Amino acid sequence: MTDSDGAGIVGVNTIGIPVADQDRALAFYRDVLGFRVLVDAPLPQTGGRWIMLAPPGSPVSVSLVSATDSAPAGVETGIRFETLDAERTHATLRERRVDVGELLRWTGVPPMFAASDPDGNRFEVVERPTR
Repeated sequence: MTDSDGAGIVGVNTIGIPVADQDRALAFYRDVLGFRVLVDAPLPQTGGRWIMLAPPGSPVSVSLVSATDSAPAGVETGIRFETLDAERTHATLRERRVDVGELLRWTGVPPMFAASDPDGNRFEVVERPTR
């Protein structure tokens, strides 16, 4: 990939999610959702940590950043995670006591559902369209 005319941006690396408790959030994304930990390093200037996780095989990760007054936890993240089977993933997350919404199905649109992490940050899970 080249950037002959642009500002040097060539992709999306990580998306920040504000969390109140980094340890609790790490346990959720790693142990409940099955993401792999890419980075977990201290940030001495803040007392927090830089934590990056990603679904297996994903080139894009999420970073669990400490919530602040200007970036509080409990937001609509706008993140759409991908699954191969929305119905199975929905059932699995319900079994793991994740706050999930109704499995939605519309003609011509991939099945999807909303879910929340322990801080109330909301995201969607969308079935990968068949190509």
